[in-house]
Amino acid sequence: VELAKSAPKASAQIVIGEATACLPLEGVIDFAAENQRLTKEIKRLEGEIKRLDGKLGNAKFVANAPEEVVAEEREKLAGYQAQLDRTRTAASRLQ
Repeated sequence: VELAKSAPKASAQIVIGEATACLPLEGVIDFAAENQRLTKEIKRLEGEIKRLDGKLGNAKFVANAPEEVVAEEREKLAGYQAQLDRTRTAASRLQ
C-alpha cells in the first residue's frame, strides 16, 4: 500500500466514503469498461442528488418532517455530492 497525492495514470479507482483507492492497471484492465462503470455510477449519484434536492426543496416536507429526518437527508445529499465529485475526478483520469 502506497499513499499518494494523485492517482497514477491508467489506474482503476474506487470511491469509498471519504477515500479513493487506486490500483495501477496498465495492460491488465479494459479501460473502456472501467469508464462505463464510472459513467453509470455518476448517473446513479446524479439521480440520488436530484431526488434529495427535490425532497429538500419541498417546503411541505421540510415543515412537516422531524428535524432529525431533514438533517439526515441533508447529510445524505452532502455525501452524495462529495462522492459525485470524487467519481467525476476518477472518470476524468481515465481520459
